[in-house]
Amino acid sequence: MDSKAGKQKKRSVDSDDVSSERRPKRAAACTNFKEKPLRISEKSATVEAKKEQIVVEEIVAIKLTSSLESNDDQPRPNRRLTDFVLHDSDGVLQPVEMLELGDIFIEGVVLPLGDDKKEENGVRFQSFGRVENWNISGYEDGSPVIWISTALADYDCRKPASSYKKMYDYFFEKACACVAVYTNLSKNPDTSLDELLAAVVRSMIGNKFFSSGAAIQEFVISQGEFIYNQLAGLDETANNHETSFVENPVLVSLRDRGSSKLHKALSNVALEIDESKAVTSDQLMDGAEDEDVKYAKLIQEEEYRISMERERNKRSSTTSASKKFYIKINEDEIAHDYPLPYYYKNTKEETDELLLFEAGYEVDTRDLPYKTLHNWALYNSDSRFISLELLPMKQCDDIDVTVFGSGVVAEDDGSGFCLDDTESSTQSNDPDGMNIFLSQIKEWVIEFGAEMVFVTLRTDMAWYRLGKPSKQYAPWFATVMKTVRVAISIFNMLMMESRVAKLSYADVIKRLSGLEENDKAYISSDLLEVERYVVVHGQIILQLFEEYPDKDIKRCPFVTGLASKMQDMRHTKWIINKKKKILQKGMNLNPRRGMAPVVSRMKAMQATTTRLVNRIWGEFYSIYSPEDSLEAVDENVGEEELEEVEEEDEDEEDDTEENVLDAVEVQKSHTPKKSKASSEEMEIEWDGGIIGKTSAGEPLYGRALVGGDVVAVGSAVILEVDDPDETPVIYFVEYMFESLDHCKMLHGKFLQRGSETVLGIAANERELFLTNECITVQLKDIKGIVSLEIRSGQWGHQYRKENIVVDKLDRARAEERKAKDLPTEYYCKILYSPERGGFFSLPRSDMGLGSGFCSSCKIREDEEERSKTKLNDSKRGFLSNGIEYSSEDFVYVIPNYINEDGKRRPSFKYSQNVGLQAFVVCQLVDIIVLTEPKKGSKASFEVNLRRFYRPEDISVEKAYASDIQEVYYSKDTYVLPPDAIKGKCEVRKKTDMPLCREYPVLDHIFFCELFYDSSNGYLKQLPSNMKLKFSTIKDDKLLREKKGKGVESETDSVKPDEAPKEMRLATLDIFAGCGGLSYGLEKAGVSDTKWAIEYEEPAAQAFKQNHPDATVFVDNCNVILRAIMEKGGDVDDCISTTEAAELAAKLDENQKSTLPLPGQVDFINGGPPCQGFSGMNRFSDRSWSKVQCEMILAFLSFADYFRPKYFLLENVKKIVSFNNGQTFQLTIASLLEMGYQVRFGLLEAGAYGISQPRKRAFIWAAAPNEVLPEWPEPMHVFNNPGFKISLSRGLHCAAVHNTKSGAPFRSITVRDTIGDLPPVENGESEINKKYKDVPVSWFQKEMRGNMTVLTDHICKQMNELNLIRCKKVPKRPGASWRDLPDENVILSNGLVEKLVPFAMSNKANEQNRYKGLYGRLDWQGNFPTSITDPQPMGFVGVCFHPDQDRIITIRECARSQGFPDSYEFSGKKKDKHRQIGNAVPPPLAFALGRKLKEALYLKISLQQQS
Repeated sequence: MDSKAGKQKKRSVDSDDVSSERRPKRAAACTNFKEKPLRISEKSATVEAKKEQIVVEEIVAIKLTSSLESNDDQPRPNRRLTDFVLHDSDGVLQPVEMLELGDIFIEGVVLPLGDDKKEENGVRFQSFGRVENWNISGYEDGSPVIWISTALADYDCRKPASSYKKMYDYFFEKACACVAVYTNLSKNPDTSLDELLAAVVRSMIGNKFFSSGAAIQEFVISQGEFIYNQLAGLDETANNHETSFVENPVLVSLRDRGSSKLHKALSNVALEIDESKAVTSDQLMDGAEDEDVKYAKLIQEEEYRISMERERNKRSSTTSASKKFYIKINEDEIAHDYPLPYYYKNTKEETDELLLFEAGYEVDTRDLPYKTLHNWALYNSDSRFISLELLPMKQCDDIDVTVFGSGVVAEDDGSGFCLDDTESSTQSNDPDGMNIFLSQIKEWVIEFGAEMVFVTLRTDMAWYRLGKPSKQYAPWFATVMKTVRVAISIFNMLMMESRVAKLSYADVIKRLSGLEENDKAYISSDLLEVERYVVVHGQIILQLFEEYPDKDIKRCPFVTGLASKMQDMRHTKWIINKKKKILQKGMNLNPRRGMAPVVSRMKAMQATTTRLVNRIWGEFYSIYSPEDSLEAVDENVGEEELEEVEEEDEDEEDDTEENVLDAVEVQKSHTPKKSKASSEEMEIEWDGGIIGKTSAGEPLYGRALVGGDVVAVGSAVILEVDDPDETPVIYFVEYMFESLDHCKMLHGKFLQRGSETVLGIAANERELFLTNECITVQLKDIKGIVSLEIRSGQWGHQYRKENIVVDKLDRARAEERKAKDLPTEYYCKILYSPERGGFFSLPRSDMGLGSGFCSSCKIREDEEERSKTKLNDSKRGFLSNGIEYSSEDFVYVIPNYINEDGKRRPSFKYSQNVGLQAFVVCQLVDIIVLTEPKKGSKASFEVNLRRFYRPEDISVEKAYASDIQEVYYSKDTYVLPPDAIKGKCEVRKKTDMPLCREYPVLDHIFFCELFYDSSNGYLKQLPSNMKLKFSTIKDDKLLREKKGKGVESETDSVKPDEAPKEMRLATLDIFAGCGGLSYGLEKAGVSDTKWAIEYEEPAAQAFKQNHPDATVFVDNCNVILRAIMEKGGDVDDCISTTEAAELAAKLDENQKSTLPLPGQVDFINGGPPCQGFSGMNRFSDRSWSKVQCEMILAFLSFADYFRPKYFLLENVKKIVSFNNGQTFQLTIASLLEMGYQVRFGLLEAGAYGISQPRKRAFIWAAAPNEVLPEWPEPMHVFNNPGFKISLSRGLHCAAVHNTKSGAPFRSITVRDTIGDLPPVENGESEINKKYKDVPVSWFQKEMRGNMTVLTDHICKQMNELNLIRCKKVPKRPGASWRDLPDENVILSNGLVEKLVPFAMSNKANEQNRYKGLYGRLDWQGNFPTSITDPQPMGFVGVCFHPDQDRIITIRECARSQGFPDSYEFSGKKKDKHRQIGNAVPPPLAFALGRKLKEALYLKISLQQQS
């Protein structure tokens, strides 16, 4: 991290110059000056001094300060300038701007630009110049850099001479204002002037140059014209810059406001300004301003600067002589108000503060940089938490208290604390920045305003404005904030008095004791306790009074009394050191210095976005602060302890049925909000004649007059609800009719506000969502009408720009109406269906017909009919849940209905699936009609079922060696209620099975060749006398082949699992990894991955190897998006960093030619880096991981720019709750704003045919005219609950049902997955080897395919101690570190170590601590969640092979994810593990692809029907 604003890459020079840095973007300001000849003195001698060389010619100084890093391609020298002054030819100091009117010269010390730490290399020059121009840079970095240029060189102005400091500081603050305005306008160019000023004040607050926020605002306004000219100059030097400042209305408004203020001020300068000489904005840009006016402005500027200086001096002169001493706070006296002792513990990497700043110089404390410190804590040399109060609030000598700190450092962002809430600050809970530990803290200050408190502390390196403290330290900071509130409460008491002298010290104490308990300044009702608190914490209160602007309050009797009380306590006094200069020491004594790791050098890049995505997220976070839901480390965890290791979802409670909507089915009960009946009498009459009749014969009307308002079919009305705390509801009018009892009625659909949907606070307040909840009410219950527009715009990439313009106008109109307090104009463009877990295109053909038909009523009626179970007329079949069953059908039966012994194997950690059973396959023999229902059942009949056994019903060995689709005929029959049946399936002869076998199995088809006799356990061929009626073959291609038909047609040659080539979607895979998602989608026959973007070289290489026809961009997606938008001519819509733009420009022409453009991409899929969201990531708040979290913005921007037909986002399930759900909500909101239909849900990969729990969140998006894919049905039993996503009104949604109570197939085991692989040793590294054994299980055969050489069956090497531990862990299910003997072992180097890891040695009796570490896999269980780095002490410690003493291999991990053996990985072992751990399991991707293909076929079918 760079603390010096000037440390930027600069343009450099001649062959002798040393700077290798490139010059940043600079404003084109003040360059149009009069050309003057270069003045060089005749003297050219160089005089040698003791400490620095003195020269009189500029060219000599330039030559002498050349460094050793010359960059020959730079046209001009760049140098640093310190201890400098600017003066005129008479030697009079002049402000920088004066060079516009006369000749200005420089005097100072010149240094090499790139040699900041070597001040001895400086050369002092007496005077040279003249100065040709000045510039301001540093806009992108947020810190201004002042450059002055002569004819020979450019100089970075670092530090002025003390005599010139006051004059230069004023100009520097003007530059700061320019940068602050630039930063805020770049983020939000559509802001208002008031919002801009507020944001600039926030960014500059705390600057000691200004007395208050109001002073900052006045200063910024006064400099409006100056700021405008600087930023307008950026447009001239920018290379297709996305922001235009010249015509920015807010910037123009600031300029005009500042000009108006200046014109009034100029009248005091005794200059006549002719109105005819008024300067236009164009003239200002050309520098064509009258010289007299310029001179008058400069005089006025100087007067304004002097007046500000007088004000500052006046404030400082009021400090009384008694302030020579600072009374030290006694720790024992304040201990009562603080928690019990606690020690600072942190497992995160922390960097030494001294590495970020330059130590070793004498500096003025006022010149130290300002930073923000988040998530901070303070502690002493023993790492014990210590109060901020114990530090002086002044710079003092001989401080005998040593306080250090740690936190996340970031650029100063104006963070403060709201006076109304002790727990909140204006910062994020998970801030960007670097974890650091501080050197000794020397002082601290408190600044406060009407609503905010700013606390700042100082080390010798920097000032740190404090953001939110860490969770552990918060109680120590709470007392400080409470004391601040007490002081402010006292201020309020004093200000309410006509004379502050009326209130004595005793009066104030008495009033404090009378405060209500809910008052945030409440201490106690006991007078003595209140006085004790005020006195022992008195130093904070006195310091706040000292800084208070009202002199009467500063000298009031309360202050005198409190000071006297504190003097009586005879505390130690520190002498206040008024010297501002300090010597920065180069050594940090922080106790954490020995634990500091090497700082990561990985460079992060801010996301490249489109303006739409940037606006949605930017507007949201300008209002709300992101709150990370990641919990802090438990306070009871010791330094040498590890965090508790959990497998994903292992401790989640089972899903409950209450308030859970099954997304596979339509919601079973519609519960519209109850409307409140009206008690008011209104005139109601029909407007127009009868337009039809309802099915009950009631007359229909199109319009009605209700209390003077016109209510029409297709409009929206407001109804009040019974609950007075709820917002009135809005309904869409479907039809109106007059009931048979002559009541005027309305039937409408509920329009849900976005904030009441899954979008929450991310919703647009004007957007309403149509729902399937409907209601019938009387017209008299209507409370009013609202303006509602049913929107339908043109959709597609070709209409983006047109829609952007329309949207901008619409938002401007809405803001204007809001400012005028006019009624909100709502709009609706999509249907929200919480029961289906998504947002869908409006059913426009069924809306507002006024015909008496309601699609919601029809859905509800159909669902009610589906939910009924009833016999058909023949009594040989029945209907249940919409499925017709007949005799001889094959069906699934819930296993709990057929359970002979009721016994199940015990379930171990990481083996949750042991004991789970698949559905029982049965054949419906006949139906038994009951004379009356049996007890506990409403069914009027039962079903007689013949059971087909599965291999796993016979033995574990049989299950392992048999096909998963094989079943065995039996004579066993069961009579069960119809509720036991869960669906239909097929049982065929083996020769009638589908020709193309696919993995995973998604069809409900089984085969039978054998008979099982359960009485003796024999298995044999089906006897000839057993006439089994198999299922009818429905595969036309298979039927033709069985009948011996001839050569197939071209259409017939298409495999059953593939779509025709022309139907495959041209796909772009972003964050592609090694390609698991693309592989599964392509295998499903729906996707053709033509492009992929992957940042990591090894993963990209793996993608290329497995997808040779795809173009793979090995680059940052931010760079690629920037390059694509440049290629498409849409750079004006692209918001990116300068770095991204520069790297995009450096792409070679071949790369640029292969970049896709809008219209070429049908499908975008990918998973933005998940480590920032994942609970599995130990270091989830590193800056790199945080920036990766932002990559979701870039991912959404790809969708916005390309507008593909389909979009699929995959991520860890924690994305749903990350930042309190804000990331998830904003993602959906962004896609909806683009016009997409959206569906969201959680899926368990283990339920789709792999042997590991891996729950993932998915978001589907489909264009308005496409069919949104359904979720794939889970096919394997798997015990991993927690599929719910929270919705509004206490409801939850599940994309699919939980399979732990049954599914078509059993779960895949560890033995199924890797039982055929040959044994290897610890650290095996031979890439290619032979299989040795034939595949046994169905899964192994699918994975091996036609491979003859086994690759990547290699594993990580454990150290000697861990290998010994591994050998000592028993080879049985569930074995782990708890089974290690409590003994010592002698290593080969002679060291003696304990077998039980030290962190766990005293945790043996804690059953939930460190479960699974050093764990061994269970052959009959499943793998733990695949991670990027398997290790015995990792988050997923179960990594030992069931029978071998080693960590599982790369190929074994790959198989656990469903990668076939033919799939190749690239790089080192750690790279390959990372590729596998980050991948989407191909079987899950295949299942999603199958549903996408069904959606494509359904659209064709619907088009043909229409």
